[in-house]
Amino acid sequence: MERNSHKYTPQREQYKRFLSMLSAVVLMGLLAAMFAWIWYHAYYGSIALPFYRRGNWVVIAVYTVMLYLFFRVYGGFKVGYLRRTDVMLSQLLSAVATNLVAYLQISLIARHFEVIRPMLLLTLADCCVLVVWTLLAQKIYFFLYPPRRLIIVYGSHAAAALVTKMSYRVDKYMICESISAVKDYRTICEKILEYDGVIIHDIPAQMRNDLLKFCFDHSMRAYIVPKISDIILRGADDIRLFDTPLLLCRNYGLTFEQRIFKRLFDLTFSILMLIPFAPVMLLCALAVKLYDGGPVFYRQKRLTQGGREFEIYKFRSMIPDAESHGAQLAEEHDPRITPVGRFLRKCRLDELPQLLNILKGDMSVVGPRPERPELCAAYEKEFPEFRFRLHVKAGLTGYAQVTGVYDTTPYDKLRMDLMYIESYSLLRDIQIVLMTAKTMFFPIQKSNEELLHPETEKKVREIAGDADSHREESDK
Repeated sequence: MERNSHKYTPQREQYKRFLSMLSAVVLMGLLAAMFAWIWYHAYYGSIALPFYRRGNWVVIAVYTVMLYLFFRVYGGFKVGYLRRTDVMLSQLLSAVATNLVAYLQISLIARHFEVIRPMLLLTLADCCVLVVWTLLAQKIYFFLYPPRRLIIVYGSHAAAALVTKMSYRVDKYMICESISAVKDYRTICEKILEYDGVIIHDIPAQMRNDLLKFCFDHSMRAYIVPKISDIILRGADDIRLFDTPLLLCRNYGLTFEQRIFKRLFDLTFSILMLIPFAPVMLLCALAVKLYDGGPVFYRQKRLTQGGREFEIYKFRSMIPDAESHGAQLAEEHDPRITPVGRFLRKCRLDELPQLLNILKGDMSVVGPRPERPELCAAYEKEFPEFRFRLHVKAGLTGYAQVTGVYDTTPYDKLRMDLMYIESYSLLRDIQIVLMTAKTMFFPIQKSNEELLHPETEKKVREIAGDADSHREESDK
């Protein structure tokens, strides 16, 4: 079997990484040069004890490092990976955050608040440069690297939902064909070689292993929807004591040292956040109380590490007897939500009292969102692995919250929570906190920008119908 000549090659991939790195270096250099000009012309001369040459270089270098870190956290370098608007917003937020920190740094050096106008002008200039840069970079990227032509090998009707999701990114992925795992293995392999890559979704383990080896042998890109066992393996350690490779899965959540550092981070974060937000919380409490005279706080039983129950605190956003007829999830236009509560929910202010839960040790800053015991029980009936997320404390925010959308399925949230647990680090927690700040300004929503192409709708129907018919035949 030979591959077609139109396909992506490893050499082209190397060029892509090199061009992305070159683009990032040029952009960082340009933004750093703009800051250097502002520093020398607006702030350097006004400082009582002017820096020597190396001191000026340090100020500019610190600015560049901060800019780089914010770009990395918010995804400002992911040209061609994120949507054009997402890249643009990420870069603008990174520039604004960096310039704010730089202004505070300059004021600290000067020992008084410096004139802010030059930094505002710099921020405006940065925004103009970044908008033009992003539009140009995205256009060049997709000219050099058009959408990948993919085929999906599926084993269940759930693949139809994945096809629908990926079809919203027609700028990056083009699913040209779908083929059922019940087809002849050689036929599947021949089909795969006609495309730039393959998506492997919920097929038998033996076939998946064979297809992965086939793709490795032919340098084919493979996109795999991970199973729970795959995610657990990602957190495994190598054992090098023997001449036979071993992978160690500890399977008990975080280590003792990780729990200590995570708790110190939780205490530091919650205390530092409570100090400036105390007046805001007081105003929220007054608004809730004055609107209808009901209780300020809403308490509810939730689950945290080890399945332990605790009472979560929120500012009440619904009418006092909202659950008089039993517990039920809130809807988008729920009539039980008060006008004050709607504002608090929109600004995420109703979550602020959970800082007290963090201080008490019931929750962590970052972790799986706590669920009600009755919901957990219902989810566990459908997929027993749902309890795996209780290996760590519940969190105020989490990986699933900054990555998923409002209608992400519970099973997908479980997989994202387990990915966080298996790859935990303090730096990852800080990154998720910063990403949470981004989602507060630019909420993640389900994409409805494009309508599905008729051919895509046809593939979705074929996958769903074909998978259902195979399942009915196997049941018989």
